[in-house]
Amino acid sequence: MGTTTAGGDRRSAGIAAPAASRWLTPDWPAPSCVRAAVTTRFLPGASRPPFDALNLGAHCGDDPAAVAANRDSIVPLLALPASPRWLRQVHGTDVANFAASPAPSATDEAVVADAAITRAADLVLCVLTADCLPLLVCADDGSEIAAIHAGWRGLAAGAIETCIARMHTPARRLLVWIGPAIGARSYEVGDEVRDAFVVPAAAARTAFAATRPGHWLCDLPALARQQLAALGVDRVHGGDFDTATDARFYSHRRDKVSGRFASLIWIAGAVPCLPIA
Repeated sequence: MGTTTAGGDRRSAGIAAPAASRWLTPDWPAPSCVRAAVTTRFLPGASRPPFDALNLGAHCGDDPAAVAANRDSIVPLLALPASPRWLRQVHGTDVANFAASPAPSATDEAVVADAAITRAADLVLCVLTADCLPLLVCADDGSEIAAIHAGWRGLAAGAIETCIARMHTPARRLLVWIGPAIGARSYEVGDEVRDAFVVPAAAARTAFAATRPGHWLCDLPALARQQLAALGVDRVHGGDFDTATDARFYSHRRDKVSGRFASLIWIAGAVPCLPIA
């Protein structure tokens, strides 16, 4: 692990101090061959303010050359087996199913999708977020992985359900890690967001807390857990980071103009895969 070298970021006043490491390793009981990592704003990168420093998002206003350099840099930084399969995310429900070839480039976003699946070793799946939910998924025997990008629109439209349905692995054999996203205490939404969940599923009321007339605090991880439980996925971890209050992460709501961090997952082909119970 690296150690944090970030100093007094001009946008970090009142935000929790960064932890010791410059990237995260998900804390979940995945099989030995399944590897995952989450980048942070405190890894070295080529982006200048307000995207400093390791912005990996190509469609948020940053210099394309800086983004390409950042994307290239994370391969050695995180000891990835290959460049990630970058997606053109559109807050939808399309799922990309990747095989082992062709090899991607740092600027390749030909696939429009908000989730990706693979059974191939050493193929790195990736989703980019700055408040939306990133979900990493794996089979309990390490044979299949997925990555899902889901903001409230994607959650309401069925991004999780669509991805899980496309996987070969039965839901009961899946593990999920919910990565850093805007927390319930930081995410105020209007009636239209609440209605998008509560009208089709009354149980979703428990994920909303009233604030002022027509406004609610929204718990995205809770909504994701409800949807996963309904699908039969009961081994769910994570969901305890708040991008709006944690200076390690980009947050569109906090900063208005923001970069994107990556949640990555891959099957390490050189590592024996020990299934979990």
